[in-house]
Amino acid sequence: MLLKFLSAGSISVIGTLGKIMSRTRIKHLALATMILASSAIGGGVAFAQYPGLGDPGSSTGGAGSGAGLVPVESSVDGGQIPIGATAQVVVRFRNEGGQPVQTGLIQLYPSSTVSVTVASNQCNTEELPSGAECAIALSVKGLQAGPWRAEMLMAHSGRTRLVTATISGTVESTGDSSNKLTSDIETIPDELDFESLSSSQTLVEPVILRNITSIPIDISSIYIDSSDSGGYKLKTECERLEAGQACIATVSWSPKLEGRSSGVLVIEHNGPAGVSSVPLKGEYTPETVEEAELFPRAVPGKGLLVASQTEIDFGDEVATASAITVSLVNAGDTDVNISDIRLSSSDNGLGFKDTGCSNITVLEPIEACPLTITWSPTRVGSVFDDVQIVHDGARGILVLPIRGEAAGTVSQDQKAINLSETLSPTEGFSSGIDPIEANDTAAQQQRAATANENMVAPRSNTNVAGVLDGYKITSFAPTRAIINGPGGSRLVNNSEEVVLGGVPWFVVIQKNGIEFLHKKERILLLFDRSLSSINRVQASSNGSSDNGATSSNNTSADEI
Repeated sequence: MLLKFLSAGSISVIGTLGKIMSRTRIKHLALATMILASSAIGGGVAFAQYPGLGDPGSSTGGAGSGAGLVPVESSVDGGQIPIGATAQVVVRFRNEGGQPVQTGLIQLYPSSTVSVTVASNQCNTEELPSGAECAIALSVKGLQAGPWRAEMLMAHSGRTRLVTATISGTVESTGDSSNKLTSDIETIPDELDFESLSSSQTLVEPVILRNITSIPIDISSIYIDSSDSGGYKLKTECERLEAGQACIATVSWSPKLEGRSSGVLVIEHNGPAGVSSVPLKGEYTPETVEEAELFPRAVPGKGLLVASQTEIDFGDEVATASAITVSLVNAGDTDVNISDIRLSSSDNGLGFKDTGCSNITVLEPIEACPLTITWSPTRVGSVFDDVQIVHDGARGILVLPIRGEAAGTVSQDQKAINLSETLSPTEGFSSGIDPIEANDTAAQQQRAATANENMVAPRSNTNVAGVLDGYKITSFAPTRAIINGPGGSRLVNNSEEVVLGGVPWFVVIQKNGIEFLHKKERILLLFDRSLSSINRVQASSNGSSDNGATSSNNTSADEI
């Protein structure tokens, strides 16, 4: 009776149902009856309503539900990035699967106009639940003007195992940098210009190197490529730069030739670009050389030795021993060590005293010492000489010109000689020598032997006679003599005191001159034997007969 209610279309369904029932071994006829009745009511082809009999593809829940992790936007607009600048682009992903998803390795494939690195990854912190979203931030740096594109591949544990996203945009040019490439190491400045240099000195400029990527960069080599005459030098300790870290390199320029100079600072590293560079340039236009001044300008950290006079001028009509004192002053900010004082010539009667400035003098800042220059003319005419003071201050040497005009000469045989600074008048005669017996030959020899034990050689280029400068012996005898000096003529006696130049001297007449003693000072005035009457008579007798010469030799003119 049931078949009467089935339509013709249902007959085919019954046949199909019979096959299904045989395969699935359905034992309950009531279930088959329900299926047929439902098909009859529909008036068309019957579809199974039981889940186990439905379309096999319907179990996936659609195309998206089986994919697992998918991008929220398959193509992300990165916008416009200025060349050399870095922009942050965010890419979002959603888990559309039915199970939590874990993310894995991320691979980036940027175009040549940009460099792309992962700045932040929120997808790998923990499993992403079904229906949840996560974000990955990318740092995009513009290297060259033009369009840019980057493909992002990320592995995950979903059914498709791999998800992709595309980021694109444009790199803008700024100014004249449309064809300019930037590297992973940013240099500040990107071009080092020393401009124009006119003075002879060294210029030093810094170059800052900064890692603008998110990964460490090792610097393998830094050097300057230029010609030998460029005058560039480099000093740096940059070896490794962490992300965002910076270091400094100093470039010094000491030009050797006039004109333009150029070079390149090259930085080789293990970053994606591999190399960075900074152009170097400058121009040297030296000024016209002028005559150097006598005293240099003060230099910080150096002593500066100057004199109270720029020239030592003895004037005209000089016929006696003269002396001029100048002050040497340290006008710098550190000590000055005077290592040597010397005269250019030694045969013109010039000398200097070492009672003030000497070869081992140290002058503190604003300290001074006296330098006394003496002149006993050896010939008539002009003197052109210089005194040279060698020191460790600015310029290293001070040269003072010495000028003068001599109208007469001063005999060098009559100059005062400093013998020693050991014997006093009392000590000189404490050995039992009677001054009254000074003209006795044996006593003179004993006196000379006693003096020679403490005698020192006169210092070269110096005159320490002091106030006895300019005095000379005009008449000489064994017990008394006449000396002539600035105060006129004086008669001095053996073993007596005399005041000369405000100083009391004890007089000892020697065979070849007069010895003056004051405390520990021993000054000797030599007598020029050519001035004696004996020599004059001998010179006169050489032009007359031999009888006259014999008569003259019997006359002694040394007695006063």
